[in-house]
Amino acid sequence: MPSPPTTPAIVAIVGPTASGKTALSLDLAEALGGEIVNTDAMQVYRGMDIGTAKLPPAERRGIPHHLLDTLGVRDPATVAEFQGWARAAIADIRGRGATPLLVGGSALYTRAILDRFEFPGTDPAVRARLEAELAEAGSPALHARLRSLDPESAERIEIENGRRVVRALEVIEITGRPFSASLPVQEYADPRTVQLGVTVDRAVLERRIEARVRQMFDDGLLAEVERLLGEGLAEGRTAALAIGYRQARAVLAGELTPDEAIERTVIATRQFARRQLAWWRNDPRITWLAYDDPDRVAKALAVVRGIPAGTGRW
Repeated sequence: MPSPPTTPAIVAIVGPTASGKTALSLDLAEALGGEIVNTDAMQVYRGMDIGTAKLPPAERRGIPHHLLDTLGVRDPATVAEFQGWARAAIADIRGRGATPLLVGGSALYTRAILDRFEFPGTDPAVRARLEAELAEAGSPALHARLRSLDPESAERIEIENGRRVVRALEVIEITGRPFSASLPVQEYADPRTVQLGVTVDRAVLERRIEARVRQMFDDGLLAEVERLLGEGLAEGRTAALAIGYRQARAVLAGELTPDEAIERTVIATRQFARRQLAWWRNDPRITWLAYDDPDRVAKALAVVRGIPAGTGRW
């Protein structure tokens, strides 16, 4: 009797923003007969296209993409919800015999999907009190408190991301442990999981980030944000925090010039890239591939198909 078909692997492509993850994901999807699952927290929002570097449909090579354009900008989204959506999409893709390829820059979201991770509970009273403090004192003040209680988590959470700061402080108060202690452990929920990382020299990455940000503003980011403000972007608890969108809103409000907004967006994006790398640098399960290696697709396929190559940098 023929042996039953092997369940397709789960392939996750990680790496800092502007490193070339999207191009690699498309090449691998074509080679593996795969479908792509977005793991970028902001690309789930309809209309947030330019500022999130969302791949236009015409450039997706006919490859099915999941978890893009599923929410309006007013809708909140949590890591726990994203975990459920992504795992359901992965199960559906594998059920059809295709290979799911996860790609996106939200490191916590990717880890929550791939690894064993049960979310800590919530306490409505604690959450309400912290949110009231956030409204009164502002995110920097609460972030300073988080830094004193849990420096590791503070390093990974943006100062302006009041929602995540509140969540971290809530978990600390409820559990009596650092928020970082409740993050995913390095144990795959499904053993047929492969992580591929795209690595770029820091100086090159910083130039690529600056070029990408300038292109976004040239391509009409201000007009995109003006339109989204009419759809409720400013009231969105998640979407309003997106890098580039905050700075563009400041231009439209007369608080920054376009050049100042570009400079601040570049700085914020570089800081975000460093936080992304902090998530991944200590994960020995990732096989790193140079962004400009002409053989990166062949090497990635060898890893996915199980040809022994070890981990680390090719």
